[in-house]
Amino acid sequence: MENHLSFNSGAYYSIQLQGVLDQNWADQFGNLKVLTFQATDSRRPPVTTIVGEFVDQAALAGFLSLVYDLGMPLLSVTYLGDA
Repeated sequence: MENHLSFNSGAYYSIQLQGVLDQNWADQFGNLKVLTFQATDSRRPPVTTIVGEFVDQAALAGFLSLVYDLGMPLLSVTYLGDA
């Protein structure tokens, strides 16, 4: 079956950010999973990965706007499939 992503459809995404997301913020994201990885090379910054379902493109855009307001550089947004 072929995936048909639309502006109003839900989908799963993986979002990578540079830095560590404070746990207080992570708790507010509900069903999103938040994982932080520290590189073995201490000169490289940690990376936080957030994975979960966004109900539509507006929810995804709102989340990305929040990340911007927190000052966390965006590394990637990956579409994982339809919800």
